[in-house]
Amino acid sequence: QVQLAESGGGLVQPGGSLTLSCTASGSIFRWLSMGWYRQAPGKQRELVAFIDTGSTTKYADSVKGRFTISRDNAKNTVYLQMNRLKPEDTAVYYCNAGAGSLSEIPSGGFSSWGQGTQVTVSS
Repeated sequence: QVQLAESGGGLVQPGGSLTLSCTASGSIFRWLSMGWYRQAPGKQRELVAFIDTGSTTKYADSVKGRFTISRDNAKNTVYLQMNRLKPEDTAVYYCNAGAGSLSEIPSGGFSSWGQGTQVTVSS
C-alpha cells in the first residue's frame, strides 16, 4: 500500500471553488490510478473522479463539467479542482489509489486511502 495525504478542504460559499490535493509516498505513483471518493453524513461513500496512469479520467455524473481531476507525477500529487460548488457537494473527500485501470476499480475502491478532508459548501 501507499501512504496518501490530502489537503485543501474547507468552507466555501455556493458557486465557489476549491482545489484538493493528495500526495503519495514512495516511487510508484506514476504506476497508480488515483482518485477521489466522498462521503456525506448518512450516505454511502461514492466515487467522484479518477485518473489513470495515461491521464484518462472518469467522473461521477453529478460532478461532470464542474470538477477536474489531474495529476503531476513529478510531485506524486493528484488534484481535484472543484468549481461551481453546491451544498450537496458537502462531504468528507478521500483520496484513493491502486494499481489498475479505470475499468478495474473495485466497488469499494482500491486498498490505499487517505485520512479524508472536509469540504463544506454553505452560505
